[in-house]
Amino acid sequence: MGFVTGDGVEIRALRADDDLEAQLDLAERAFGVKSADERAQWLARMGRLVESGTFFGAFAGGRTAGAAVFFDMRQWWCGRAMPMAGVSGVKVAPEDRGRGIGRRLMTALLDEIAARGYPVAALCPATMQIYRSLGWELAGSRYSVRIPGHSLRSLVPPDAIAGNVSAGTAPDAIAPRNLRRATPADAAAVIDVIGRVHEAARDSGPLTWDVASMANRLAEPDMYAYLCDDGFTSYHWHDGNNALFVQRVQGISAETVRELWSVIASHATIAETIHAWAGPADPLWWLTRERDPDITHRSMWMLRVVDAPAAIAARGFPPTVTLAVPLIINDQSRPANSGRWMLSVAGGKGELVPAASGTAAVTLGARGLAALFAGTPMATLRLAGLAAAGDGNTDTDTDAGLDAAFAANAYLLDGF
Repeated sequence: MGFVTGDGVEIRALRADDDLEAQLDLAERAFGVKSADERAQWLARMGRLVESGTFFGAFAGGRTAGAAVFFDMRQWWCGRAMPMAGVSGVKVAPEDRGRGIGRRLMTALLDEIAARGYPVAALCPATMQIYRSLGWELAGSRYSVRIPGHSLRSLVPPDAIAGNVSAGTAPDAIAPRNLRRATPADAAAVIDVIGRVHEAARDSGPLTWDVASMANRLAEPDMYAYLCDDGFTSYHWHDGNNALFVQRVQGISAETVRELWSVIASHATIAETIHAWAGPADPLWWLTRERDPDITHRSMWMLRVVDAPAAIAARGFPPTVTLAVPLIINDQSRPANSGRWMLSVAGGKGELVPAASGTAAVTLGARGLAALFAGTPMATLRLAGLAAAGDGNTDTDTDAGLDAAFAANAYLLDGF
């Protein structure tokens, strides 16, 4: 697809004959210069997106003026995976900024995401104004954690309930259980393990990649990864080999989580500091003896509900919650989401169906819908102007029911 705007700017999916070097130059002008290896990896990765039709460009007089891409992903909500378009690399050439190209580019990208049937889309913004104007809203955070190496050398033992009140478990006291080095050939197995972790934990926000993307990550020369039947960890050396950076430590069983963190801890004689991506309820916080692990950076990401009925149907919900709430949704960018709806939740599943008449309890815009979907409490939505009474007064029981249904502490571990 493609179109030409009134000022002669063409926006379309990139073709095989387009100049990727020009796109690389734009990326470096927007985000900084890459090393030779990074350039080669970027060109290979973007080439695959050109083939998939998910790399969009803006062209002014045939010259590259802007670009944006989206990745095919799966995102977990209350332990259920759903298709998600991960938007990335949104940029406009410095000399073309201020002409509205970014908004038109994002509008075209959102249209393509909707045409491909994605219920939701997510992005990590450098600035939020343009995205909010198109119905995106803050959904959750990505946490960077700093852990002194000594904090992992002796983990807190299981509680007395587990029959163990002995001294801490040293890293070398745990015998590996089917733990092996992960290779690109293990990509499908890694994705399966990560998915089972998110399902078991009823996680909201984390994503899983497609097999090809995971294989490419496992093939990175500086990536070290280990896999077992119910867990996975990956990391690389950091800061001139004085520290480790851990992408993830994830396991389904307590024994596996402890074992994988012990693998990381075994590097503490060289790496005095461990940096990691970790969720707000990661077991790490309860495994270290002191509170010296610390969140050093928190970056927030945004969500867009692209197809409201499909998003509700795909999302997981707490199995104990039952409710039926009439809503009014106003979505200027995706008119198909607008109108009167009946939201029903029961048995861990949700449904959003058109309501021809009746009194609506809550009115939401596109931003409010995205924030509610991600677990933002109704009181916060009302105070921020993202939710209002429907046809009547505020119903505290309705708010409590919606809070219980959409309860989530959404987070990401991956950037994209």
